[in-house]
Amino acid sequence: MSETIEDIVLDHDKRGVALLRPHMAVDFCSQAAQYIMDHPGNVAIVTGFYILSAGSPETDGPAGAIAIGRALQALGRRVTYITDSYTVPVLEGLLEDGTEVVDFPIADIETSRKASSEILERLDLSLIISIERCSRTNDDAYLNMRYVDITPHTARLDYLFEAGIPSVGIGDGGNEIGMGNLVEFIPQVETLPNDPAVTKVDRLIISSVSNWGGYGLVAALSGLAGRNLLPTIEGETKVIQKSVDMGAVDGTTGEREYYVDGFTTEENGVLLARLHAVVERSG
Repeated sequence: MSETIEDIVLDHDKRGVALLRPHMAVDFCSQAAQYIMDHPGNVAIVTGFYILSAGSPETDGPAGAIAIGRALQALGRRVTYITDSYTVPVLEGLLEDGTEVVDFPIADIETSRKASSEILERLDLSLIISIERCSRTNDDAYLNMRYVDITPHTARLDYLFEAGIPSVGIGDGGNEIGMGNLVEFIPQVETLPNDPAVTKVDRLIISSVSNWGGYGLVAALSGLAGRNLLPTIEGETKVIQKSVDMGAVDGTTGEREYYVDGFTTEENGVLLARLHAVVERSG
């Protein structure tokens, strides 16, 4: 029996996120892709995770966000990216095509809610997607995987997901927007947070690396669209390398090197090749 998209994006799991799979739909990538197709119109993609030890955003998130965004643009959708001041320069440098990147303020609750309302009113969204973006906990704090509070460095993008707009979330650790769907199960996994994310989404994708979940979503969209929307391996390697050159770091080490969550660009390419194979088989 050939491997599924979900098998691939949960391969090489280092954190125990695959232990949440029994609580998910079997074809969670395909369900998320269908949900996106069922909600045509303008899309916003939220990403950017601050790494305290480096004072920089991590390499996981932006590459996957852009892979999703370019796939949706190829399907005729208008895409806007939303992040905060740490990740804006990385996204703008990677895009280079004039696509709007909204700089959401890192601010108090009242200011953040006002910014959220204004952004949503202006963008007229039919869908919002989050990939590797920290969510607040039940105590209204933003915690990294080491349980360190990064609230002073994290814009409250959760509020964008509280307006009832159809939503998709992608996470790999239990503390990202969307992982609130599994809030009761995450603490049962010893290697995942005891105080997990609370922000929920309509469709959730879990993966060993959030970028991989983004590629999995694109692979599933490709099957529905009848065309391969995945980035090339060479192109994606360049995206990751350029993000590092612009200041992003490996989220697991905080080092400025061509890694994503401890995986090399070569390992990333092997996984992407497996997804290309699935798409080609389904075509």
